[in-house]
Amino acid sequence: MQTARGVTRHPTPDHGITDRASGIGHRALMGRRLLMLGPPGAGKGTQAEMLCRAIGIPHVSTGMMLRDHVERGTDLGARAKEIMDAGDLVPDDIVIAMVEERLSAEDAVCGFLLDGFPRTRAQAEALDHVLGSDRPLEVVINLMAPEEEVLQRILARGRSDDTEEAVRTRIAVYGEQTAPLIEFYEARGLLTQVDGVGGIDAVLARVVAVLAA
Repeated sequence: MQTARGVTRHPTPDHGITDRASGIGHRALMGRRLLMLGPPGAGKGTQAEMLCRAIGIPHVSTGMMLRDHVERGTDLGARAKEIMDAGDLVPDDIVIAMVEERLSAEDAVCGFLLDGFPRTRAQAEALDHVLGSDRPLEVVINLMAPEEEVLQRILARGRSDDTEEAVRTRIAVYGEQTAPLIEFYEARGLLTQVDGVGGIDAVLARVVAVLAA
């Protein structure tokens, strides 16, 4: 179900997805506070959406939040639109404010999955402040796939702006930005690596398995 805040809520877990993926009950997975990382083309958005539907937590995508704030004409949305129209990146303070607002919503009290934020260590530290000590992240899932694999997936979409050079640049930028973030969460014992190569159901089964461990 779509919300006015530009995210998809799944208040009722889809037990069938979880059971098909792993053969375990869904109760062990409910109420989780998760972050999913992964390079362009790794299938992160698909896996995040399916996992959230399986265990009944909101999928909190920063891209969707930005679009929603702009469409609703909020103060944050107006500021973000002006910046994006100028061709610049939306600064951390605006994105963090949007995330803080979203995570304060009632449906996120019992769990959520962050997708697209944080992207840097500075953003990760800001997220710690937003969450506080009473509800920290529990698991950070890093969906892995070789560069050539994600390259071919993206090129297969056939978009005019998805040239090989452009895609390789995006992958390289992601790696540079995310490496310190991965180290940050690995040092905290929160990071778990999941193989993102294979069918959608097979990858989902791996994600569910590490969460249920």
